Amino acid sequence: MELSWHTVFIALLSVSCWGSDWESERNFISTAGPLTNDLLHNLSGPLGDQSSNFVAGDKDLYVCHQPLPTFLPEYFSSLHASQITHYKVFLSWAQLLPAGSTQNPDKKTVQCYRRLLEALKTARLQPMVILHHQTLPASTLQRTEVFADLFADYATFAFHSFGDLVGIWFTFSDLEEVIKELPHQESRASRLQTLSDAHRKAYEIYHENYASQGGKLSVVLRVEDIPELLLEPPISALAQDTVDFLSLDLSYECQNEASLRQKLSKLQTIEPEVKLFIFNLKLPDCPSTMKSPARLLFSLFEAVNKDQVLTIGFDVNEFLSCSSSSKKSMSCSLTSSLALQPEEQQDHEIAGSSPASAYQRVWEAFANQSRAERDAFLQDTFPEGFLWGASTGAFNVEGGWAEGGRGASIWDPRRPLNTTEGQATPEVASDSYHKVASDIALLRGLRAQVYKFSISWSRIFPTGHGSSPSLPGVAYYNKLIDRLRDAGIQPMATLFHWDLPQALQDHGGWQNESVVDAFLDYAAFCFSTFGDRVKLWVTFHEPWVMSYAGYGTGQHPPGISDPGVASFKVAHLVLKAHARTWHYYNSHHRPQQQGHVGIVLNSDWAEPLFPERPEDLRASERFLHFMLGWFAHPIFVDGDYPATLRTQIQQMNRQCPHPVAQLPKFTEAEKQLLKGSADFLGLSHYTSCLISNAPQNTCIPSYDTIGGFSQHVNHAWPQTSSSWIRVVPWGIRRLLQFVSLEYTRGKVPVYVAGNGMPIGESENLFDDSLRVDYFNQYINEVLKAIREDSVDVRSYIAHSLIDGFEGPSGYSQRFGLHHVNFNDSSKSRTPRKSAYFFTSIIEKNGFLTNGAKRLPPPNTANLPSKARAFTFPSEVPSKAKVVWEKFSSQPKFERDLFYHGTFRDDFLWGVSSSAYQIEGGWDADGKGPSIWDNFTHTPGSNVKDKATGDIACDSYHQLDADLNMLRALKVKAYRFSISWSRIFPTGRNSSINSHGVDYYNRLIDGLMASNIFPMVTLFHWDLPQALQDIGGWENPALIELFDSYADFCFRTFGDRVKFWMTFNEPMYLAWLGYGSGEFPPGVKDPGWAPYRIAHAIIKAHATVYHTYDEKYRQQQKGVISLSLSTHWAEPKSPGVPRDVEAADRMLQFSLGWFAHPIFRNGDYPDAMKWKVGNRSELQHLATSRLPSFTEEEKRFIRATADVFCLNTYSSRIVQYKTPRLNPSSYEDDQEMAEEEDPSWPSTAVNRAAPWGMRRLLNWIKEEYGDIPIYITENGVGLTDPDAEDTSRIFYHKTYINEALKIEGAWRADGKGLSIWDTFSHTPLKVENDAIGDVACDSYHKIAEDLVTLQNLGVSHYRFSISWSRILPDGTTRYINEAGLNYYVRLIDALLAASIQPQVTIYHWDLPQALQDVGGWENETIVQRFKEYADVLFQRLGDKVKFWITLNEPFVVAYQGYGDGTKAPGIFDRPGTAPYIVGHNLIKAHAEAWHLYNDVYRASQGGVISITISSDWAEPRDPSNQEDVEAARRYVQFMGGWFAHPIFKNGDYNEVMKTRIRDRSLAAGLNKSRLPEFTESEKRRISGTYDFFGFNHYTTVLAYNLNYATAISSFDADRGVASIADRSWPDSGSVWLKMTPFGFRRILNWLKEEYNDPPIYVTENGVSQREETDLNDTARIYYLRTYINEALKAVQDKVDLRGYTVWSAMDNFEWSTGFSEQFGLHFVNYSDPSLPRIPKASAKFYASVVRCNGFPDPATGPHACLHQPEDAGPTVSPVREEEVRFLGLMLGTAEAQRALNVLFSLVLLGVCGLAFLSYKYCKRSKQGKTQRSQQELNPVSSF
Repeated sequence: MELSWHTVFIALLSVSCWGSDWESERNFISTAGPLTNDLLHNLSGPLGDQSSNFVAGDKDLYVCHQPLPTFLPEYFSSLHASQITHYKVFLSWAQLLPAGSTQNPDKKTVQCYRRLLEALKTARLQPMVILHHQTLPASTLQRTEVFADLFADYATFAFHSFGDLVGIWFTFSDLEEVIKELPHQESRASRLQTLSDAHRKAYEIYHENYASQGGKLSVVLRVEDIPELLLEPPISALAQDTVDFLSLDLSYECQNEASLRQKLSKLQTIEPEVKLFIFNLKLPDCPSTMKSPARLLFSLFEAVNKDQVLTIGFDVNEFLSCSSSSKKSMSCSLTSSLALQPEEQQDHEIAGSSPASAYQRVWEAFANQSRAERDAFLQDTFPEGFLWGASTGAFNVEGGWAEGGRGASIWDPRRPLNTTEGQATPEVASDSYHKVASDIALLRGLRAQVYKFSISWSRIFPTGHGSSPSLPGVAYYNKLIDRLRDAGIQPMATLFHWDLPQALQDHGGWQNESVVDAFLDYAAFCFSTFGDRVKLWVTFHEPWVMSYAGYGTGQHPPGISDPGVASFKVAHLVLKAHARTWHYYNSHHRPQQQGHVGIVLNSDWAEPLFPERPEDLRASERFLHFMLGWFAHPIFVDGDYPATLRTQIQQMNRQCPHPVAQLPKFTEAEKQLLKGSADFLGLSHYTSCLISNAPQNTCIPSYDTIGGFSQHVNHAWPQTSSSWIRVVPWGIRRLLQFVSLEYTRGKVPVYVAGNGMPIGESENLFDDSLRVDYFNQYINEVLKAIREDSVDVRSYIAHSLIDGFEGPSGYSQRFGLHHVNFNDSSKSRTPRKSAYFFTSIIEKNGFLTNGAKRLPPPNTANLPSKARAFTFPSEVPSKAKVVWEKFSSQPKFERDLFYHGTFRDDFLWGVSSSAYQIEGGWDADGKGPSIWDNFTHTPGSNVKDKATGDIACDSYHQLDADLNMLRALKVKAYRFSISWSRIFPTGRNSSINSHGVDYYNRLIDGLMASNIFPMVTLFHWDLPQALQDIGGWENPALIELFDSYADFCFRTFGDRVKFWMTFNEPMYLAWLGYGSGEFPPGVKDPGWAPYRIAHAIIKAHATVYHTYDEKYRQQQKGVISLSLSTHWAEPKSPGVPRDVEAADRMLQFSLGWFAHPIFRNGDYPDAMKWKVGNRSELQHLATSRLPSFTEEEKRFIRATADVFCLNTYSSRIVQYKTPRLNPSSYEDDQEMAEEEDPSWPSTAVNRAAPWGMRRLLNWIKEEYGDIPIYITENGVGLTDPDAEDTSRIFYHKTYINEALKIEGAWRADGKGLSIWDTFSHTPLKVENDAIGDVACDSYHKIAEDLVTLQNLGVSHYRFSISWSRILPDGTTRYINEAGLNYYVRLIDALLAASIQPQVTIYHWDLPQALQDVGGWENETIVQRFKEYADVLFQRLGDKVKFWITLNEPFVVAYQGYGDGTKAPGIFDRPGTAPYIVGHNLIKAHAEAWHLYNDVYRASQGGVISITISSDWAEPRDPSNQEDVEAARRYVQFMGGWFAHPIFKNGDYNEVMKTRIRDRSLAAGLNKSRLPEFTESEKRRISGTYDFFGFNHYTTVLAYNLNYATAISSFDADRGVASIADRSWPDSGSVWLKMTPFGFRRILNWLKEEYNDPPIYVTENGVSQREETDLNDTARIYYLRTYINEALKAVQDKVDLRGYTVWSAMDNFEWSTGFSEQFGLHFVNYSDPSLPRIPKASAKFYASVVRCNGFPDPATGPHACLHQPEDAGPTVSPVREEEVRFLGLMLGTAEAQRALNVLFSLVLLGVCGLAFLSYKYCKRSKQGKTQRSQQELNPVSSF
């Protein structure tokens, strides 16, 4: 009988704890006591202890006095053996403090109670101490008002005296008795308040000073008083705020169970949920009911454990029997005090009422449910604090399989997977490795509170061991975790989700015992690295799947099919690894990190195939033990496998001739380690199955055979796209109850960590309605398990966040709430219908009943106070013209330089829309037509493609999708417009459309709930057509109608909307709607109507403003304005006043038209009034076409805006123009012409000119004062919606940065660039040198160049030797001694000046004689180069100790022989020639290196290497795997082409070899176009370096570009296109953008890629074009930032040995001649002496050299910054002014000479003319004489 009762009792304990939230480390409370005189009498012996004072039948409480009864220890131990956990001890206030003062306690009584409490602790019983029961000390009865303080003092005394021994306290155990003792002159309510105050004070004292060890405090209430007491405010508040659990004195009337239920139902009103302790349990009439104890308690707890009530323990005195005799020792046992039935009958009843197992109890509880009962939908919410989330697994979604040094896992495609559909692999998967921001945005959109993800073991430890963790892998998870926490999402990190490192699998994997240690090391690293932020850890995710599918069936990696041995061995080691990991965390990290560690187990629910067959029922239970209990039982029950599982395997092995299965055994120590090693049980559940018993008729091992069951499905259950998942929602409820009864027993919480279903690729990929139904039903069943079955479930996590790689199913099974387009390289994510549904569940925390509504959280923005307006008009042109004076002269570099900084903390980021553009639903739910509806439906409208807004984005029906998108964007504000005709279909308040009002209410509530600030535009161009029919805005009645509409909106939405805009862009409304007629209502009256409409709009705005100001502002506390629009106007010639005035006038006509009346003086700007007035007068009009305001209207209009709202998109270049006078037009009234600069980036509508944003904001500030400005629209359109919107990213990046410059003012008042800005201050030793060029006549100017180098202070000078100057024909047949002598002189001069020469042997200038025989394409050149190098080593090697064989071989091969842009200009073999040339260059370098190494190094002691050039490449879209790979390819094809063979392994990198070979074969060739090195050549090439010479200038944005197979070229092989970010500053070279960040990154890349070689930066610099100013700030910026990035690289442990700037002076820059100037010195080529004049950058660079870096400004001015006294001044080169002379532009000197020549020619001409005139006159006279002589002499003479 006793054993039977114990079984019942244990079952009752588990039942009562189904919903308990009591701490997991505490046991369920079963309490006995207190000691009474009668009890002590009975315990003292059969005849009583004659020496005792205990009297039989004396029910009074025992008052402690010494000595304690000797039998108490034995009694207490007997209680503990009977499963009693706690014992009640009543203190005597009067005995402890007889004088009523804590200063004079009775020390003997104190000592007695301490010994009593110690005796309990010794017997392992926990004392529960009651401070006061009934009798009060006399001193407390005099004054009620001080009772609370006296009790608080007493409680403090008790806590101090006994608190080290007591964990649970009660203030009062019988309130009614105490109330009776208090003075009766007080009302009952007053006395109750006194007791409540006393309790509250005790509670506060205890928790402030004594509860550090987790103690609890409560007060006891009578259950029959609950209805009354909970209506009393003191007790109602007490029960909710000042108890750690609620305690009841319960008298259970077995004959009147309904009464008890009614009383207990009142407990449901207490929030939050109640933890209930039954302090005193009495069963007065139960014996007469003939009920067994089991039935009594089941009935009792069925009544108690409902909804909000969670029982933590109860009093068992009614069932406790203790006895003592002289013949045997004392014993206490739990027996039935109601034993009125024969024992056999009672045993039978107990057996019938207490199911033999948890499964049977669950089965029987639901077996008789009707379908209607089973499927009934519960309208309720989940408990407060319930966690909602989504999950993924690393190998499912991460991709990036080889990124950051990640090691291979067993899922990586090293070998083909057996059944992966289409051979899909997880190499890229969903690309989450590159898309952290995108995935976090999706979670924000869902409003998820927890994200379960797994850490890839091989991404952290590539080899599986912790000797060398991958820092990029750690950085990835740090980034993910930090971003989650920033988004308010709790990370739940899974340590192992099936993806074992392949390196560990190669040694046996989970079948090798050593993997347990490896896992513990990995887990320990994760705890220490991420545990400060991760508080929920999962050791293993669904280990059953790994054991079953990975080692049983072989469907999963590692593909082992051994269900009888391997499967069980793997599970065994997983369990041991889990337990050791839990204990490691518990010991080393829990005290500091306060996290929780659990495991996630998966299980179907099992129903018997034939319920009437007991064997099927047992098989179903056995199925659950094999699937779930295999792992759960050791962890959550007793440290060992379930007895069912062990027995089944033993029976199977006995029936077969050889063992079918081998179940390992745990040692006793291992069992102890396993038992209780989880803080929570994570449960994955997807479906249910039918189970039948399987006869043992085979000895072939399989999972089902070993388990002795067969699995079936009910074909009536709905099928999903997965063959193994059927929709059986009620199964999860039953499984949760089974888990609670069998494993967690109310002590450990359950986390539903995986639930979902897939859709197939052939289904609708976005409208997944079946999955919506699945979630709706399954989540509701979880709710039932919590609310109706008291299962302690803490979370629901949907599987999965996004589509991913699903193992053997590949990508065919889509589990994601978000669709992933795997055919798109960007792996774009799109929310499905199920995502929106899941969000709605999260928002409501379940299923709210009809009519229930959650109040949105408060959402406020930091709104400014009301703005003040100027009272005087703007001047003409306005004073804001200072903006052009300040900015128009900016150099392009300074104008476009990107500013790095942040906006103010309360800056409001948002997005905007308008009703007609997005809502659709044009005639839905009673909406009236607007003028845009009419316009787009009318044939002949100019809308492209006859488009309409009838559906648009369908936002009217897609509200959830819009809110999801806004949350994902993480915006703080959303600006939208209200459709007037959706609210008032006729435009009047007599026709209110409740559906429209409801839509906007839902939108605003959704925004507020998402913590997004609504900014509402009342009118965005969509006037109700009914109002247009009466004249629209030309009808004065519109002002009053608009005010009525606005008033309704303020009244209806203003409690939540705090930012109002009356009108959006009224300029476009007036001009496009009534001037040009391009917009509705399509009025074409350009000279008159726009002004009339604007006049009405301004008055309507002012009217609405005053309505808000007078009726709503004080209560609603919002702001109101209107959104104005304009382009920036930049004068074409800033120095021409008429153009400046024209630019100002354009702004006044667009922006000032509305802003001037509102923000200044209530009237139009004078620029408008004068121009329109003057032109009206010239048009012979009696009055101006611009209406005028009365003085009263001006006062009414002025200052009717609280903030300035601006829409701007682009800029215009403006100049003065005299337009036609007639016909009149608003556009002509402005008297200006506008254009765009064709060099500005083009967009779909306007060209982008971001710098205009900054200037416009400055203009507004100057014109209207320092008013708060909100940019309410700014953006860019795309013509190709499918294109990557990189241009939009650049647009927003540059425009937002210009707005930031307003705050930063980095160059305000002409401030120059500072060398101190934002730099690291750790010094770097820089060994510097410089380069000269023949074009600067350095051959004859050694002395001048030496002075230049000395002024720079460099320690090295790098120059190249001309091969043809030494060997004119390229061979050693003739050595030019004169050429050699020049280099000898140069080197000697350098050494004399203590400047070390760095000599480049070949810098692109191949002798033509060698090119004539094929140049670098001819393999003989390798030997020629070696011979040439030998000459240099012989003749110069005693002085030169630093040799560079080749400079930038990439340029030689690619540009010289590929695209032909460099000499020798070969471009007809782009697919072969570059590779042949590169091949020979590498071999030539290797030969020269070996020659020096073998022959000269020992005697000369120098170093020799090669200089390689490379840009750095960033992916255009870092979240796109294809772009990431393209960036990697770009660098490998450029720098890696030559570096990999020399610095790595003697061969080309795999990227090049694979790409070129594949494209060659695809083109029909039989081998790769890339030549191959022989093995001996590889050995000779590898390691031929002493340092890494590196040239670097810029960075590109790279993206994938697929070329046709037929195209054979280097570019096609590389398959990369590149662009530049618009925010990067330009240089004088189109290919060179200033990108300092890339310098540090590529230096780090060289370190990692080539094993940390010593690096010398041998070239770095920037060009400018047509440089005329020696103050080259752009070059200083470049050098300052690039050198500082090099300094940061040194801090990154890059072995950087030196830095060389390119170049010392301007020179001949190859194909660009002299147009691109890189020099620190200006060379005046017009001066025959070619002087070198230092630029400002030369001084800057010299200071860097002197300081060896950047000294810390905090230490004060450093001596190295002072320029030496002998340093020459920097003067600008003389640039003569040009003058026009005879149609030519000449310098003044040339013009003067030309004028002198012209004067001389004129003078000569005049003299010549005079001479000719003289000769002519003289000849005329002679003619007359000759005619007379002719008659005499026939011979003519001259």
